[in-house]
Amino acid sequence: MMFVITGDESQCFLKPESIDVTVADFDGVLFHISNVNGDKTKVRVSISLKFYKQLEEHGADELLKRVYGPLLTEAETGYNVSVLLDLENIPEDWETTVKKVGLLKRNCFASVFERYFRLQEDGDVSHKRAVINYRQDETLYVEAQEDRVTVVFSTVFRHEDDIVIGKVFMQELKEGRRASHTAPQVLFSHKEPPLELVDTDAKVGDNISYVTFVLFPRHTCEAARDNTIDLLHMFRDYLHYHIKCSKVYVHSRMRAKAGELLKVLNRARPQSTTRPTERKTISGKTFVRRD
Repeated sequence: MMFVITGDESQCFLKPESIDVTVADFDGVLFHISNVNGDKTKVRVSISLKFYKQLEEHGADELLKRVYGPLLTEAETGYNVSVLLDLENIPEDWETTVKKVGLLKRNCFASVFERYFRLQEDGDVSHKRAVINYRQDETLYVEAQEDRVTVVFSTVFRHEDDIVIGKVFMQELKEGRRASHTAPQVLFSHKEPPLELVDTDAKVGDNISYVTFVLFPRHTCEAARDNTIDLLHMFRDYLHYHIKCSKVYVHSRMRAKAGELLKVLNRARPQSTTRPTERKTISGKTFVRRD
């Protein structure tokens, strides 16, 4: 978009411009923002998720129809979901529409959580566990039980130092209930899957960890449901983001400390105390000798 201010009326008008942008998000998700058939007033936002077929099994299409309504359009080739914005008919509550479009990935994810929250609320615990392969080698498990909903994230640590920092970070999450008794229970297991996944094909390995959230009705009720989903669907990225930030902080402190030690060593270097002496050659020329 480009803002144009007229000289007489001093009013701002939107001048549509062509757009064709592809954005890569976390978890291998792609967004494509483009015009439809070259019409600058029609902006289409499409999303591609490798695991969308698994989300469809848990009502993703129905949830998106409920949230986006007439904004939904035929999915662009190579993408799973598309929404269409008409710049010639901008609604008065356009901020709400913009927020909905920004939450497109979140709302795709929300279908599996909403379904199992309702199953637990209705007391229907006969459905099998949901398995979402949201990343390569990483999986999300959701299961409804009589008094709780269990959400398990498997995650792969690519480096040994990530494992060390990750363990410290997860220990802090486990102890978070001391500060707030209403916080969900968080369990962390390394190398081996938790008890809920013992009889499944869950992977084991030195660089594999599992994080389990035990959600009670106070976390999954209508009043708290949206906030719970907002936090859950970003947890994996939240965890690895903080691990990377911790490594950056440690490295910066190490460099700063190394710089301080070098300054101390330079100050401790002994200085020469001998004075230069003048000497003369046979021809009478003078030269300075420094011992």
